[in-house]
Amino acid sequence: MITTILLLALSLALDCFAVSVTGGALVAKPKIKNALKIGVFFGLFQALMPLIGWALGYGFKNLISKFDHWIAFGLLFAIGLKMIIESFKKEEDKKQKDILNNYTLFLLAIATSIDALIVGMSFAFIDIPVVYAVLVIGFFAFALSVTGYFIGHKAGNFIKSKIEIIGGVILIGLGAKILIEHLL
Repeated sequence: MITTILLLALSLALDCFAVSVTGGALVAKPKIKNALKIGVFFGLFQALMPLIGWALGYGFKNLISKFDHWIAFGLLFAIGLKMIIESFKKEEDKKQKDILNNYTLFLLAIATSIDALIVGMSFAFIDIPVVYAVLVIGFFAFALSVTGYFIGHKAGNFIKSKIEIIGGVILIGLGAKILIEHLL
């Protein structure tokens, strides 16, 4: 059971890691407080969504699972497309980038944790220690998000001007991955 929870936590945290890499690549100077902010947003949502899913239980599983992938795809596509479009603006037309603002992080945290909501619903039907699972999932998301932020900053130095395009494509790709996995 512990191995299952660890693997589940790791797989749910990978989307957070990828988005955090993008966030770290867009900052001029990485700050620990920003890394922790990303970690808290993603860790909190990754922990709360399975708990909410578990509480909702079987009654809503079929309803939500029919469109969860569309919500995640829509949010990630919109944010990714915005990043790509903004990458083509002239430097003097650009406002200071703040991918770390609360609104953007809120949307990204929701988009990357919708799968965790459905996973949490499955907890209602299997014998799993919910509190333990939620804590492990939240910790993995937090740790990988903080790590991804710093890795992204280091990688961003190599690809400077096109990082917004790459980040946008990554977000759209994550959304497409979620959509395709659910449609197949």
